[in-house]
Amino acid sequence: MFNRRVGHEVEGQHSYPERVVTRPPAGTIPDAPGSYQFKDVDGRVIYVGKAKSLRSRLSNYFQNPANMHIRTAQMVATAETVEWIQVRNDVEALMLEYNLIKEHRPRFNVRLIDDKSYPYLAVTVGEEWPRPRVMRGKKRKGTRYFGPYGHAYAIRETLDQLLRTFPVRSCTDAKFGRHEKLGKPCLLFHIEKCSGPCVGEVDAQTYRGYVDDLCQFLEGDTDPVIEKLESEMLESAEELEFEKAARLRDRIATVRKAVEKQQMVAERTEDIDVIGIAEDDLEASIFIFHVRKGRVTGRKSLIMDLVESLDERELVDKVLEGVYDEEPIMGMPHQVLVAKDPTDPDLYAEWLGLLRGSKVEIRVPQRGDKVDLLAMVTRNAEEEFNRHRLKRASDHNSRARALNELQEWLGLPESPLRIECYDMSHLSGSDYVGSMVVVEDGLSARREYRRFKIKTVDQNDDFAAMEEVLNRRLKNYLVERAKPVAERGKFQYPPQLLVVDGGKGQLSVAVRVLEELGLFDEIPVCSLAKQFEEVYLPYQSEPIRIPRQSEALYLLQRIRDESHRFAISYHRQLRDKRMTKSVIDDIPGLGPTRKKRLLKELGGITKVKRAELSDLQELSWLPDAVALAVYNKTHGL
Repeated sequence: MFNRRVGHEVEGQHSYPERVVTRPPAGTIPDAPGSYQFKDVDGRVIYVGKAKSLRSRLSNYFQNPANMHIRTAQMVATAETVEWIQVRNDVEALMLEYNLIKEHRPRFNVRLIDDKSYPYLAVTVGEEWPRPRVMRGKKRKGTRYFGPYGHAYAIRETLDQLLRTFPVRSCTDAKFGRHEKLGKPCLLFHIEKCSGPCVGEVDAQTYRGYVDDLCQFLEGDTDPVIEKLESEMLESAEELEFEKAARLRDRIATVRKAVEKQQMVAERTEDIDVIGIAEDDLEASIFIFHVRKGRVTGRKSLIMDLVESLDERELVDKVLEGVYDEEPIMGMPHQVLVAKDPTDPDLYAEWLGLLRGSKVEIRVPQRGDKVDLLAMVTRNAEEEFNRHRLKRASDHNSRARALNELQEWLGLPESPLRIECYDMSHLSGSDYVGSMVVVEDGLSARREYRRFKIKTVDQNDDFAAMEEVLNRRLKNYLVERAKPVAERGKFQYPPQLLVVDGGKGQLSVAVRVLEELGLFDEIPVCSLAKQFEEVYLPYQSEPIRIPRQSEALYLLQRIRDESHRFAISYHRQLRDKRMTKSVIDDIPGLGPTRKKRLLKELGGITKVKRAELSDLQELSWLPDAVALAVYNKTHGL
């Protein structure tokens, strides 16, 4: 049981709840593997973990919260009690942890968000007359699955190519029964895309052979299928059944065409899952290639909500647990490729081996084709992540929800249709710049972006730089609004929400500027701390923690990241310009054309620096006054 007491805050620092933690009595926590559960004051499970040694792991939570990661400290601050369940070994601890997470869905555990219902090509092998069909959702008994596919139409195109070679029925049970009663087959029989089981045109054994061949082909084992068709074609030709041989030839061509669509990426004997991961502070994108018999037979992407602190290897742990929470529809591979080892490779290999019923290897490829394969899958994860974020940004309903949620969470008088965000960038105090990015109706308004070159700050002082930028922008607004409407310029519109990148210190600067200009009651302001994704409001000691899956937080994060990118790009532009600036730049009368000609005739900037005044004055095209200015500049006069 935790005994809590409220802590104090220090200006400019992160506040942690101080607590006197009453540890369970000595010796009561077993030095054995198991799973532990933190519960809140209402008895709800808020976090589930696993450990090789419960005693060692739980001791990490009974320490000064300032030494913990902020997310761990938040969990501990919310918890009231901790309980544990001892098991026999590490694998049982892993399985128990997952089952408890699945049952309780704790708020501080990462969550895998499968927001897509992927279509599979399913063959109903448990039926009397099996058929291939498009299926989504949970796995059904008596059905074999192949895929997943990106779109249902891809499945139908594949089937359309294969039904002439494997003439199994693709009709519904109702249609099958109707033609069975009529005693007449449908059109598919007449165009040789069905063997006609509804009217007895094929016996059960032959039909089952078609089904088995289709499943073998879809698994990626294509060579035996092609060899069988070629053998039948040659046999028909030898028996002078040329029409049948021609049909078999066409079927072979169709099968080869379908094989070409299955990308060969590994040895023909290999069954591999390749997992690529891309992440940011809030989410991770997981992309999976299912490789069977060396061919890519399915692809899938998932999004993971990162509500707890994870390093790269711990993230791989959670991805493996989420992807293989139960035996995948495609079956377990004998090898899983990842970019980083899990925290305990042997433990996770043993666990996956239990699911498969035989050994499973977890590998980080170091050389060869598998390195390239993993890189390709990782690129897919990155692209899918970009699409995921862009979709949220461009979807009108998401944008409307984001603005409405911001109004509610920040207590704004209206939805902030115009949001401005400010950020600073510099290198050791040099080339100090500020950026202003604008979002209107939830979309970036690039025409409204502004860049500021800091004029009054000559050292590393983000607060002073922020104050200068806000003063320049808001004073311009006051000037513009005093003008007639027709004469107003680029700063005529005020923000309905002003966001500064940073914590309480940056917010204090923004509040001071608004108050000095008499705009505090007119323009709402907040700050967003990047490290912890917390929103600070004026004169409130505690930050607002907007739910991590809310559209409002996505919008704030996006505008904050955009302002950071915009500031850095301007900073780099100025730095590059400064580093390439010549000593003869900015000389009155020496424009680009004369400068280019001067460098060419004298042989470079070094020769210009060494030139005497008389040498410069001898150039007939260079005025004497400009020649003197060049000489004085290059000789420091």
